[in-house]
Amino acid sequence: MALVFRALHRPKDSDALNEEWLLLENTGPNPWNAHGCAVTVAKSATDRPHPLGTLDPGFVLHANEKIRLVTGSPAKKSQGTPPDEKEIKNYHLFLKEPVLGKPGTVVRVALKQAELARAVFVPDAKDGLGEA
Repeated sequence: MALVFRALHRPKDSDALNEEWLLLENTGPNPWNAHGCAVTVAKSATDRPHPLGTLDPGFVLHANEKIRLVTGSPAKKSQGTPPDEKEIKNYHLFLKEPVLGKPGTVVRVALKQAELARAVFVPDAKDGLGEA
């Protein structure tokens, strides 16, 4: 797969949605357009994934470029401070609750039925990633 999750970051406080983010990288040679792709989450690898939302209008991720999918809304100060965008841009999902709850949570990016990237959340692992 050309898309790879590089990090899953859970906030210290469950209300700080702007401090929860998923780092996605395009490792392929061509640009990738996220328009119409869905972010899904499942409690485990065997559970059916539930859609969190569609990346609309989306973004274009060029070769070897990374983007941070931030759970919260940048306008809501009660959700914490979003990460700095000096090196990596943020794309806010505007969700109402955290995504990374329990260990073993599976996060996916899919286009219709085709899975483009998958990551398993392991809080004790480096960058929060386990084996998919």
